[in-house]
Amino acid sequence: MTQPFAPPDPPYYAVVFVSLRSGDNPAYARTAEKMEVLAREHPGCLGLDSARGADGLGITVSYWRDEESIRSWKSDARHLAAQILGATAWYSAYSLHVAHVERSYRGPRAIV
Repeated sequence: MTQPFAPPDPPYYAVVFVSLRSGDNPAYARTAEKMEVLAREHPGCLGLDSARGADGLGITVSYWRDEESIRSWKSDARHLAAQILGATAWYSAYSLHVAHVERSYRGPRAIV
């Protein structure tokens, strides 16, 4: 298991993408890897955490400097192509949530 990403001190934005894969497609893994690299290189991206269970449930949280950075990533042509494939071929369900992070904690830490 990899260490969770430690974003800078708030404030920042988090985009939470929850998805359920509809099957096993080799192109999915290649595209997911490409999207992770592209997202990390995109202006305003602070990093990301991602996990997928054996049942196909996946959660990716990407961290962003501001809403403009999120909009820019959403409209990136390569990301748009992946979004279309996800919606039409790879996911049986998905949801996306955008949150403004005002506080963030890391552990382990003593509970007082």
